[in-house]
Amino acid sequence: MAIKKQYLKSKPVCKVTFSVPAEEAKTVAVVGDFNKWNPKKSSLKKLKNGTFKGTFDLPVENSYEFRYLIDGNYTNDAEADRFQWNDYAGAENAVLEV
Repeated sequence: MAIKKQYLKSKPVCKVTFSVPAEEAKTVAVVGDFNKWNPKKSSLKKLKNGTFKGTFDLPVENSYEFRYLIDGNYTNDAEADRFQWNDYAGAENAVLEV
């Protein structure tokens, strides 16, 4: 899994690209604070090499809890900026700092 951040000079936005190698998966979405944990707003597109990829514009100077939803199962990104326990989810979420 990989996270790429590209900060825009023209506005306070960071283009964040999420890449998830999941050849066997049918669906992958990234859900988090930035999309109200709604997988319908954050589906990643499957590439020919089996990697799912998507880019989202996120406001800068924020931190966002997130997880991947791979065929209905939640997974954290090992390359996240940090991890934080979430009492509501009863699990540790990945955190993205932009």
